Amino acid sequence: MSTDKNDRIRKVQELETKTKNLSIRIIRLVQALPFSEEARIIGRQVLRSATSTGANYRAVSRNKSAADKLNKLKIVLEEADETAYWLEIISEAELLDKERVQPLWEEYMEVVRMISRAIQNLKN
Repeated sequence: MSTDKNDRIRKVQELETKTKNLSIRIIRLVQALPFSEEARIIGRQVLRSATSTGANYRAVSRNKSAADKLNKLKIVLEEADETAYWLEIISEAELLDKERVQPLWEEYMEVVRMISRAIQNLKN
């Protein structure tokens, strides 16, 4: 197996682990939200999009064709970006301290950038 292929496999596995760990961190963040109707609704939204990011990225490596991978990566991109949006809402609505939310937001924006690059590479 070539070094380039090994590097690609390692990067896929690392991002798979990262998105899974981020999902777990989002679960803990949602558990810390206040007990209000607004927090419950937003918590469900961020929980859904965060866990969908990880689950859909995991499915990318199981797709056979480049077209299937591209479509699934587009879903991952949308879900990661949506998660970042809900984290912004949680922070700006002061449902949790910005210091608690900001690191997760930054990591989701990193995922957005990584997936965007992967989509561009797959298109080329």
